[in-house]
Amino acid sequence: MQLRSKLASATILFALAMACTVTGNAADTKPGASVSTPAAKIAFGGTGIKTGAGELNAGPAYGNLGEGKHGTFIRMPAGYVSPLHTHTAEYFGVVISGIGVNAQAGVEEVALPTGSYWFQRGKEDHVTKCISSTDCLFFIYQPGKFDYLLAR
Repeated sequence: MQLRSKLASATILFALAMACTVTGNAADTKPGASVSTPAAKIAFGGTGIKTGAGELNAGPAYGNLGEGKHGTFIRMPAGYVSPLHTHTAEYFGVVISGIGVNAQAGVEEVALPTGSYWFQRGKEDHVTKCISSTDCLFFIYQPGKFDYLLAR
């Protein structure tokens, strides 16, 4: 199947890089414990995913994005445009600050200002952008581990 071939030949496996560097705050608490984390305490780290605009940074809320279900803050530099890519698992995104875009190949782009959300099906080619003059901050929830697979 062509889609499986794309996934098998992916050149970037984001989850492998992140599994060693980013773990969620939930790992630091007992299972089922309530957690309140001020924004200043969210530990962002580089992802290794870069364009001319800079690097994506990830900050865990809970879970480990390299292992499975997680909630993660994504800081995207102003002007960042991802290459066409997919993820194995679906995910939900919320724009906390800035203006983002998440568009499937061949579909009209829709500006997503602060407070907007999107749903991205797994295994579907798409591009994600920060089109504001300031950096974007997104929160994503994903029921499976995160990977970043370049489209071919």
